Amino acid sequence: MANKSIKRKSALGRGLGALLEDSPSMEKNIAVGESNPAGSINEISLDEIEVNPFQPRTHFDQDALQELSESIKVQGIIQPITVRKLSKNKYQLISGERRFQASKLAGLTAIPAYVRTADDQQMLEMALIENIQRENLNAIEIALSYQRLLTECELKQEELGDRVGKNRTTVNNYLRLLKLPPAIQAAIRDKKITMGHARALITIDSVDQQLDIFKRILSQDLSVRKVEELVRSEYSSKKPAEPKEQNEGGKEIANLQHKLTSHFGTKVQIKSDGKKGEIKIPFVSVEDLNRLLEILEI
Repeated sequence: MANKSIKRKSALGRGLGALLEDSPSMEKNIAVGESNPAGSINEISLDEIEVNPFQPRTHFDQDALQELSESIKVQGIIQPITVRKLSKNKYQLISGERRFQASKLAGLTAIPAYVRTADDQQMLEMALIENIQRENLNAIEIALSYQRLLTECELKQEELGDRVGKNRTTVNNYLRLLKLPPAIQAAIRDKKITMGHARALITIDSVDQQLDIFKRILSQDLSVRKVEELVRSEYSSKKPAEPKEQNEGGKEIANLQHKLTSHFGTKVQIKSDGKKGEIKIPFVSVEDLNRLLEILEI
C-alpha cells in the first residue's frame, strides 16, 4: 500500500503533463484491437461522450458559450477535447466541457478528441488542475478546486502551488475565502465584490460584523481601500486603548498586524513596549495549525 502511494505522488510531482500520459497500469481497461485506442486522436460521436463527474466548474456563461458555438460553426474545433475510454463506444470527458457543450449547440455530431486512460483519482486531479490553469473560473470555484486538491488528492499547499503555478500566499488567499459566510461567498462568485474586498473582510472574527460591512460595500459601492480603512476603524473602536508607550510606533505595529493577519488568514496580535514584545498567531484546530506550519515552512 505504501509503494502504491509513493508511486501516485511521484506521478503528481511531474505535473499535469504526467497525468495526461497514458498509464500502463490502466491499459488493461482497453480491449486489444478496439477502435480509438488510448493515446490516439479521433473523431468521436458526441452521443458517445458523457460529462466529467469531477468537473469543478459549476456554471457556464451562456452568452460566452453561444459565442464559442458560433466560432465553432465557422472555424471548427481547433483544440481537441480530452476523454478517457470507459468501454466500447463509451467515453468520459477529462477536459474541454465548454468545447463539448458548444459543439452540441453548433449542431456537430462528432468532435476531435485525445483518448487517454485514467482512473477516478487521476480524473479528479486532471479535471481540477486543467480547469484552474485553462478556464476562467470564478474565485470561489478556484478556492473549492484548491481545497479538493488538498483534501481529496492529499497535496500540501507548497505542492499545490507548484502544480497550478501559483505561490503559497496566492493559494492561501483563495482558500481563506471559504471561511467567509455563504452570502459573501456567493457575492464573490457572482462578482458583486472583489478578492480585495474579501481579503479585508476575512480579517474580521465576527460573522455579524463581516456581514454588516459587506452590506455597506453593496449599498455604498465601497472601494477596497475604503473597506480596509473601515475594517481598521471597526477593530480600533472595539479594542481597549493601547498604552501610551506604544503610541509612537502604534501605527506601524497596526499595519504590520493587519498584513500578518491577511497573510496567515487568522487574527494575528502583536504586543510591543517599543523594545520587546510578542506575536500571537491563534489556530482553531490541528488542521489549522498544520496550515500555519506549512506557511511558516516548519
